Amino acid sequence: MSELAATPLLEVDRLSVHFPQHGGGWFRRHRQVLRAVENVSLTVESGETVALVGESGSGKTTLGSVVAGLRTPTAGRLRFRGQPLEGARRGIQIVFQDPYSALDPRMPVSSLIAEPLLIQRVGTAAERRARTAALVEQVGLPADALNRYPHEFSGGQRQRIAIARALAPDPALIVADEPLSALDVSVQSQILNLLKSIQETRKLSYLFISHDLGVVNHLADRVAVLYLGRLAELAPAAELFARPSHPYTQALLTAIPRIGRRRTRGSRTLRSEMPSPLAPPPGCVFHPRCPKAQAICRTEPPALAPAPGRPRQLAACHFKD
Repeated sequence: MSELAATPLLEVDRLSVHFPQHGGGWFRRHRQVLRAVENVSLTVESGETVALVGESGSGKTTLGSVVAGLRTPTAGRLRFRGQPLEGARRGIQIVFQDPYSALDPRMPVSSLIAEPLLIQRVGTAAERRARTAALVEQVGLPADALNRYPHEFSGGQRQRIAIARALAPDPALIVADEPLSALDVSVQSQILNLLKSIQETRKLSYLFISHDLGVVNHLADRVAVLYLGRLAELAPAAELFARPSHPYTQALLTAIPRIGRRRTRGSRTLRSEMPSPLAPPPGCVFHPRCPKAQAICRTEPPALAPAPGRPRQLAACHFKD
């Protein structure tokens, strides 16, 4: 295999994102640091969907915003097609959770979709108009949508506009940050099917951020489970859903509702709340909530290593299944 073929589309290498907390009094003398993402490494291959999952506060959106170029990491390295991320802005685009707040209400759809092309000086005015019209058709909107404004559309239609805007610069990777959660349930499956269809047509890659494990199971090739900013588990989706290794992943999957049978498939449920990223627990950060925790878990951070007999399924646990 050539070096080019072996290079991931996106490489996240030991990435950390910290936010110093400023204040008066005690905080001024003892400045705290919020560790939103800590030493995360993963890759995304061409045409692949990697999902980021975890509870609120696990660092999913922060990691996605760094990949999309909206936030600067504190430490670590990102490379796109083997090159520093700074030169890859056209190659990576983002779709946000709330399409209404992501779209300028003063601009017609034609201008919203064409704006990234105008900023990046792509094509002539006629070429930009033609591409915008083609994108509106591809995402399933009528041609007259081009002359209308965001407030004239439903939530699902606005998300289609946001997707068309992200597609305009012809990216290779889209960061999809909870793109379904602000939509009605009846519309979510339509947008999910649209994302899959676009991926197949354009050979796109997705970094798909979601708390909905049912959606993740339907869309993702691999799943990265984040807990308190750290990777708890990283595995092919089929292996992770069939046999989760980390106790945290097991607890997340236990909570998925199942029609026609008991809600849970075991007794592993999360107890207490997630600790504050301002003061992460020593050792394994999951140990205060873990049913398997022993003395070593309170002092020794576990390495991300293969589960027994499953080399592609990595888990950061001293007692992984």
